[in-house]
Amino acid sequence: MPKFMLSGGGTGGHIFPALAIAEELRARYPGCELHFVGALGRMEMEKIPAAGYTITGLPIRGLQRSFSLQNLRLPFDLIRSLRMAFSLLQSFKPDCVIGTGGYASGALLFAAAWKGIPTLIWEGNGYAGLTNRWLGKKVDIVCTGFEGMEAFFPADKIRNTGNPVRKDILSLPPRSNGLRHFGLEERPVCLVIGGSLGAGSLNHALSAGVDQLLNAGIQVIWQTGKRFDTAPFQHKKGLWCGAFIPEMHLAYAAADLIVSRAGALSVSEIAVAGKPAILVPSPNVTADHQTANARKLSDVGAALLLPDAQTDQLIPTIQREMANAEGLQRMQEKLRSLAKPGAGSAIANEITQLIQA
Repeated sequence: MPKFMLSGGGTGGHIFPALAIAEELRARYPGCELHFVGALGRMEMEKIPAAGYTITGLPIRGLQRSFSLQNLRLPFDLIRSLRMAFSLLQSFKPDCVIGTGGYASGALLFAAAWKGIPTLIWEGNGYAGLTNRWLGKKVDIVCTGFEGMEAFFPADKIRNTGNPVRKDILSLPPRSNGLRHFGLEERPVCLVIGGSLGAGSLNHALSAGVDQLLNAGIQVIWQTGKRFDTAPFQHKKGLWCGAFIPEMHLAYAAADLIVSRAGALSVSEIAVAGKPAILVPSPNVTADHQTANARKLSDVGAALLLPDAQTDQLIPTIQREMANAEGLQRMQEKLRSLAKPGAGSAIANEITQLIQA
């Protein structure tokens, strides 16, 4: 049976695609061995074991943007992480190493490519990050979520597979299941998700205007992130409010409209779920890549793009879009034409070709 090592972390946008790929590999190769590599102290060290996989943490970290003495440790942490990566590869002996982004992914994929182990990375955004651009020159295959990525990677290595999403998103349960799970009624529902870490501007807009939505008959499922105090918003009729939504498939099933950041995973899940969306790109990301992601949908009428600086208009925009049934239907039809529900399988096909070469 083949053995696979995967690395992706820091945010849900790296972790959940890695888990989706692992699901595909486990289905394709029952009994195969899978082991994850992450960064100590990061989200993956909790989420990966919770999904039933083993993970090793590396002491690698990112550069602090403001002055910090921690930056002085970066070279030493990087050296330690590379040594650990080489040691892990030597002991586990994977047939293929897969990276989906994050600090640890860079160290592991570099070590694997150096040793000549078959390697594949996934880049889900419309603008490639620095680590993946650097790794793209060294790995065997680069799977992308969007077309037109030749500006970042060697053209002969690119495979436009789309972005892998979890199987429970591919086949949503009945809407009634979602409504029941979140304690909602058979009335319109807006799902607001700010990414795994939350979004301050979305939380601010909802704090000021959620009662306006509720009074208009619009129910709300609101994922705030762990840094937001949800206590004042508990026990409001028609509102579910929490730091994290483990059952995202049920939230998607219940929603008539989604308000979301525009990370690669979010955009792909929205397209696969076929749910009309207002995309609010985060302004705090490299090269404004979330705006590039959002435009892939908004330019063809599959979503509405609302700049982060205009979130004071979020509540009236939600109300206007929810009242426009024909507009929601048009967005839904466009989304279906853009969705790539077979992305996970396509990436697994590339991995299979690598290990059989």
